[in-house]
Amino acid sequence: MSLRLGDIAPDFEQDSSAGKIRFHEWLGDSWGVLFSHPADFTPVCTTELGFTAKLKDEFAKRGVKAIALSVDPVDSHHKWIEDINETQHTIVNFPILADADRKVSDLYDLIHPNASDTLTVRSLFVIDPNKKIRLTITYPASTGRNFHEILRVIDSLQLTDNYKVATPANWQDGDEVVIVPSLKDEEEIKKRFPKGYRAVKPYLRLTPQPNR
Repeated sequence: MSLRLGDIAPDFEQDSSAGKIRFHEWLGDSWGVLFSHPADFTPVCTTELGFTAKLKDEFAKRGVKAIALSVDPVDSHHKWIEDINETQHTIVNFPILADADRKVSDLYDLIHPNASDTLTVRSLFVIDPNKKIRLTITYPASTGRNFHEILRVIDSLQLTDNYKVATPANWQDGDEVVIVPSLKDEEEIKKRFPKGYRAVKPYLRLTPQPNR
């Protein structure tokens, strides 16, 4: 059964390049990005894991932990990490799950028979501190992930969790945001958004980002 937004991310215990991982315990009160790879020593995934390592500070300031998955065993992961560090000029600083028994892959519906009966598809999950799935993206094998978009969505999720706003198309941190339509009381709006707002339409009210 496919996982949907709002579902609790399945817990698991699995080997990894950083030792045994008990997922919910490892995640703790952090946000998480779990992303899968069809196999070790694949070219696009090598660039993605390297770029993820370079985003360590960006993830840290958002309270996010990254964890990858491949169906190959731990010893293969360690050899692949050496290649990633060398070719991407970084140091891999997050675990890569060794899902040789497909336990996690089955829990997260990462084996798609139309793509491969044995290899995982390239899916990504953003998981909040309550262990709820907040974003899912599945990429084709030929297209590398856009990690700037993943950071953008995390920024949006963290902002909209704390304020009664939504983020419009192509929103970037610092841009105007949308006041949610369910908020009607003008006094409450003044308290929540002291910088005011502009009503493009009664249902489309834009206000400066409130945490700025």
